[in-house]
Amino acid sequence: MNVHLKNSVISQMKLMTVIAIGTTLFSCGGKQQGGMPQSNEFAVVTLQTTSKELSSSYPATIKGKQDIEIRPMVSGFISKLCVDEGSVVHKGQTLFIIDPVQYQAAVQVAQANVAVAKTAVDTQQLTYQNKVQLHNKSIISDYELQVAANTLATAKAQLAQANASLVNARKNLSYTNVTSPSNGIVGEIPYRVGSLVSASIATPLTVVSNIDEMYVYFSMTEKQLLSMTREHGNANSALKTFPPVKLKLADGSDYSESGTIATISGVIDQATGSVSMRADFKNAQHLLKTGGSGTIIIPYISDNAIIIPQTSTTDMQDKKFVYLVGQDNKVKFTEITVADLNDGQTYIALTGLKAGDRIVTQGVASLQDGMQIKPITEAEAAAKVQMATKMGAAQGSPMMSKKK
Repeated sequence: MNVHLKNSVISQMKLMTVIAIGTTLFSCGGKQQGGMPQSNEFAVVTLQTTSKELSSSYPATIKGKQDIEIRPMVSGFISKLCVDEGSVVHKGQTLFIIDPVQYQAAVQVAQANVAVAKTAVDTQQLTYQNKVQLHNKSIISDYELQVAANTLATAKAQLAQANASLVNARKNLSYTNVTSPSNGIVGEIPYRVGSLVSASIATPLTVVSNIDEMYVYFSMTEKQLLSMTREHGNANSALKTFPPVKLKLADGSDYSESGTIATISGVIDQATGSVSMRADFKNAQHLLKTGGSGTIIIPYISDNAIIIPQTSTTDMQDKKFVYLVGQDNKVKFTEITVADLNDGQTYIALTGLKAGDRIVTQGVASLQDGMQIKPITEAEAAAKVQMATKMGAAQGSPMMSKKK
């Protein structure tokens, strides 16, 4: 019985000790939301300038430098396919052959017409020369000489017309051999041998894409464009200041080559409020394909930047504020501006702060302008939170409950 009473007294003493510790912790400042002490101890940092690299990302579409639709110039049946889909071709290489029989016949007819017209010119030339001699001897009148001259001129015009028809026939014959206008890769081929094609077909024979260099298109908001233009004076000057950009591919990997921002559209899309931009990338290995997608990554390096944690700021009416800590450890509610780019954890302060300033980095929601605090380091604040967390866990443990 005495043993039981002794154990009971010991248990009550332990319970009193736990309550005392809890009361002490609470009076010194239990925990607010986020684990911050409720006392006047707040984590404070002294700001320093540093170099900070951030990046912004934009969805992008990939296109070849040239995507050329291949269309026939003459009508006829495809008699031969010289390439297959995905083939690498060179400028001037034959892609399709359209049945040339009728066009070869047209060339032969045109050649015959030229021969006939040339013979007519030769005949009229002899006639005219004879008329000149007769006119010189006053055997024929001026009228007859002029008629002979006109007949010769007509024959020469007919010869010129026949030559033009021959040129056109030969050109049409050459069009039966459909060639690639540039280096590139052959796309889909919807027409096969035996298909009847013409210059008026809705779908091209194929598309040849020059993908030695790729154009990657993305959009920037009007606000970002205005900010960039004001900073550099105009869009052309801003283009020169852009650093090399990266391309993240659809599978999440980074493209090995860096690109350059080449153009900024002069028109803002009213539907989206954005402006189109183009980055150029080399594509020697032909890894990038027309119609692909990715993400443009634009790095931004700020020298002598004031970096502050986002936890140190509070928003009010679309403005950002921090609590500056004065020499007397009183806080001052101070408006600042920050850069648009951020990494999700920190801001680059543009105005309102300078190197050597002290700001509160945690628990700013419980502060008031003019409030006096006790500055501690972030490490000390983290240690206090950790200790309070452990004490809270110990109080709520099954063993402690059993002892109670």
